[in-house]
Amino acid sequence: STEDDINVIFELIMEEARNITNADGRTLYMISDDGQTMKFEILRNDSMKTVMGGTSGTEITFPPMQLFDESGKPNHKNVVSYAAHTGETINVKDAYTEEGFDFSGAKNVDKTTGYRSKSFLTVPLKNHENEIIGVMQLINSIDKETGKPVSFSAEMQTQIESLCSQGAVALTNKRL
Repeated sequence: STEDDINVIFELIMEEARNITNADGRTLYMISDDGQTMKFEILRNDSMKTVMGGTSGTEITFPPMQLFDESGKPNHKNVVSYAAHTGETINVKDAYTEEGFDFSGAKNVDKTTGYRSKSFLTVPLKNHENEIIGVMQLINSIDKETGKPVSFSAEMQTQIESLCSQGAVALTNKRL
């Protein structure tokens, strides 16, 4: 609550999420002022040594996530936009076997980098008025003993939902 730099607040939230879940990848998206897209704010991946956005000084060049399709209907194909529209947390055990969401973007990145996106925890950021202002997505909870990606547990999910709630309120307060 004493921090004035929104990027530092974002990074504190992301670091705590990593501490709770041992997530290899972490992305924070914020809904644009016009409510049509979600902008990448922070992108981190430990095993790929990727640090973009936030206070890193490295611009995130990925285009914003579209919240609506060409006909103006809510985009429910993508897990991030689905969470932004519904306010639901989505806990995916394996993106390669999951049905109902389009993980082609993650699979294309995997194909070009050799990474293997497996487990995803996608949590909406709701402010004190229950408005969704963004989404945090965690990728690949890494088992500390085996070093392999595992699913995000129900306990992790509950803790991350609480963290996101507190973080969204702090961000909203700073913006005010």
